[in-house]
Amino acid sequence: MKQQELEEYLGKFPGSEGSYPFGPEALVYKVMGKMFALVAIHQGVPQVTYKCQPADGEVLVSQFEGIIPGYHMNKRHWITVSLSSDVNDAMLVDLADKSYQLVVSKLRKVDREALLQL
Repeated sequence: MKQQELEEYLGKFPGSEGSYPFGPEALVYKVMGKMFALVAIHQGVPQVTYKCQPADGEVLVSQFEGIIPGYHMNKRHWITVSLSSDVNDAMLVDLADKSYQLVVSKLRKVDREALLQL
């Protein structure tokens, strides 16, 4: 999956907003002010960082060469995926969905209900 395609996909989640709080090299996607993905280029390689359950992150890091613990993030709760690796497009989309749902599940009830109205 190309970086632009991934960015378009991440922007389609209800309430998703992209911004550059860390500078022009890191596009951060948030829902209700909470980050669920970060797209950046590190050492010339496009990458995306997703939130995940700690147990899932450990398994993914052990199974895929293109997945490492979150780069510059809490290594227990975030993973970084290289877009030019052994991780296929379906997995990138699935990880995006799970990251978004994980963040949404931690929102206040009123905020979750507001997302349903979008």
